Amino acid sequence: MKVVILAGGLGTRISEESHLKPKPMIEIGGRPILWHIMKYYSEFGFHEFVICLGYKQYVVKEYFADYFLHTSDVTFDLANNQMEVLNNYSEPWKVTLVDTGLYTMTGGRVKRIQQYIGDEPFMLTYGDGVCNVDLNGLVEFHKSHGKIATITTVNIGQQKGVLDIGSDNVIHAFREKSANDGAVINGGFMVLNPEIFGYLKDDTTIFEQGPMQMLAEEGQLMSYYHDGFWQCMDTQREMKKLEALWQSGNAPWKIWK
Repeated sequence: MKVVILAGGLGTRISEESHLKPKPMIEIGGRPILWHIMKYYSEFGFHEFVICLGYKQYVVKEYFADYFLHTSDVTFDLANNQMEVLNNYSEPWKVTLVDTGLYTMTGGRVKRIQQYIGDEPFMLTYGDGVCNVDLNGLVEFHKSHGKIATITTVNIGQQKGVLDIGSDNVIHAFREKSANDGAVINGGFMVLNPEIFGYLKDDTTIFEQGPMQMLAEEGQLMSYYHDGFWQCMDTQREMKKLEALWQSGNAPWKIWK
């Protein structure tokens, strides 16, 4: 199953960092948060990624083009114009980087990568959040109910989409969050059937609005509730919080050795 990551936004709420690089390339523990997300998925056996790029997309492309320069020791033999990569460790990843436009909305970005997904279910998440959700459990739950979409839901005070969830885990309504709302929210880490592309019109489609609302109205949107760790990185304060967790040696999303 392929993993689609939304990594093309402007990151205006963390402009102290994002004026230099796209938000998913902001580093936690010396590695881009995008790398942390991919590493987490990879630990569950998901190794194929399609990354939706936009703002400063070349930074992400250059990072993967020079991946060994970022992660390994190297010897440069200048006289012979040769480079030797030392202590080489290669992630088992296949990464497709797609320029989905500078101002394309989230739904439009997903629509643009349809050709790289094909007629199969896929996973979708945002390129600025980490968690310790059981991804295998998430996929099994999605397969069990037969609906078009499953989203991981969390109960944290963030400015995200709010959900009205029934006792059967069917999401009956999806709306934007108000300032003092304490309801369960969309935490990303979704599983989607290919029918989702029929709900996405063009570059102006905001995934979290029309498509989500329509799926909810049709009873095609399911909740996989996660009561463990989840944290997005919308602000510099949240970036520092994630960095402190990493430096403490107790980062909940670090499940690899």
